[in-house]
Amino acid sequence: MIKAGSILLATLLLSAPLYAGDSFISKKSSNNVQVSMDRLENALKQRGVGIVARVDHAGAAQKADLTLRPTQVLIFGNPKLGTPLMHSRQQIGLDLPLKVLAWEDAKGQTWLTYENPKSMTHRHKVKEPAEIIKKMTSVLDAVTNEAAGK
Repeated sequence: MIKAGSILLATLLLSAPLYAGDSFISKKSSNNVQVSMDRLENALKQRGVGIVARVDHAGAAQKADLTLRPTQVLIFGNPKLGTPLMHSRQQIGLDLPLKVLAWEDAKGQTWLTYENPKSMTHRHKVKEPAEIIKKMTSVLDAVTNEAAGK
């Protein structure tokens, strides 16, 4: 039996490059999923960003006797940035803390995918504190570049 989460993940994985415009940003990594996530986690910790969780979807699939190419999500955040957004519109908490998905496509290429903070705040109709969005965007760009080996 296929679980709803598996269907959602498969949909995201299959469509991620199509969303590379405004909503989702996907970057090629020169590292595999494990190394990309280790590098991402280290880059965030060096900047004082808290790590909430690391989810290994492929590992979970394996425990259920299913297969999935390497796929991990890192969940992280900084309450000093997220809390003011939640003051504006608490429902943005559905998308906070921030997340980066590292995944391997059918050709063996590793990708890092995350949602553009501006898209997230627009969807939730948050009155965008420009300095917070700029900071989130800047940090996400820097840490994913570092993780990808750029």
